[in-house]
Amino acid sequence: MMKQGTTLTLLSSFQWLFFIFANTVVVPISVGAAFHLPAETVEMTIRYSFIFTGLACILQAWIGHRFPLLEGHSGLMWGLLLNMGISASALGLDFATVGGGIATGILLAGAVTILIAVFNLISAVQKIITPMVISVYIFLLTFHLVFIFFKGMFKVSGNGTIDLPVSLFSIGVVIFVSLLKIKGGKGIGNFSILIGIIVGWLLYRIVFPSDLPVSSSGDIAFSFFPFGAPNLELGIIFVAFIAGLLNLTNTFASIEAAAALYKEKVEHNQYRRSIFVTGTLALVSAVFGLVPYTPFTSTIGFLESTNLLKRAPFIISGFMFMVLGLIPPFVSFLGTMPLTVGNAVLFVAYLQLFGTSLNSLKGTLFNSVTIFRLAGPVLIGVCIMNIPPAQFGSVPLLLQPLITNGLIMGVFISIFLEKFINWDKLEVKLEVS
Repeated sequence: MMKQGTTLTLLSSFQWLFFIFANTVVVPISVGAAFHLPAETVEMTIRYSFIFTGLACILQAWIGHRFPLLEGHSGLMWGLLLNMGISASALGLDFATVGGGIATGILLAGAVTILIAVFNLISAVQKIITPMVISVYIFLLTFHLVFIFFKGMFKVSGNGTIDLPVSLFSIGVVIFVSLLKIKGGKGIGNFSILIGIIVGWLLYRIVFPSDLPVSSSGDIAFSFFPFGAPNLELGIIFVAFIAGLLNLTNTFASIEAAAALYKEKVEHNQYRRSIFVTGTLALVSAVFGLVPYTPFTSTIGFLESTNLLKRAPFIISGFMFMVLGLIPPFVSFLGTMPLTVGNAVLFVAYLQLFGTSLNSLKGTLFNSVTIFRLAGPVLIGVCIMNIPPAQFGSVPLLLQPLITNGLIMGVFISIFLEKFINWDKLEVKLEVS
């Protein structure tokens, strides 16, 4: 009986390992490409990413919120880094200046997050981050990430047009992974992301053998602040700082969803401990050039489909993931993964976030007036996402990084609407009339 239990724990640990891997590996590769980092530096960030992601999962499950929730790279901050890298030229800044400003903003946000936990200001934060603000955030995060992955699926040739063969291949990967998820059942469906990465990567190298990645020298370049040394580029700092604080919305959403799954009541100290760990990891992320961490709300779907509710396999998988980051040949190999394949697979993965968005609205009814509290911030945010940053050239440079970020602007609008309009009173008036 004991041997059988040990075997199940190990199998569960490997299943967790695959889930963490699938949600982690593309992040440092895509950010490195956005900032045009050399192969050696990208490999370094992959190694750091594996080591600190494993550590982050262990810390949260052990002394943080104590749920088996993937503590991974924040989708909000990931999207911010990608957008900032892509928009650097439009802002008239070089990559090192943008990266250094982001590092400064993340350091400040991490410090403030730690202070919130230390001085027990959780209740004050919850008054700002209301359930409706969280719903708006999840909706906008879904659009934000899906737009990024959809664009990343299509390779652009030297003349600025889409490379049709590679782009059609990416669409094929999307269809393949979607069918695995829909038709594969729990067994195959749970591993559709991992299968998609492996099969897509292998077929890409067979179909496009001449499109080989730039190989590194074999040595991983260890350094601090690989995206740029901290600076005082105020506009970039402000946006990164605000985004770092908005990252807390995901913490509240994830812990509440996990507590509901376990049929437990969230204790105040769970938020406090989790936020302290997240804030500390933000400081580490800035120093080592990583996307800051947050609990993954999407882990709830994984827990529901696999029924892996025990913490032990999750903690073991965290240790295993850290070990993978200590194996240089493995890290070098991962650095050669085609970005179009990674983006195609994650495009499918994050379509499921839309379901999380809808579920966050359960029990909420809207009428012709109260729909503004959701539709206004969400649709305005999506509209801003689709305006090229260069068109905001007339906006003061200090405000451009903020105004051009649809996710942040949408959340700001939602906070304003929730604080200054009594929606419950409007519902009552409409019912009476």
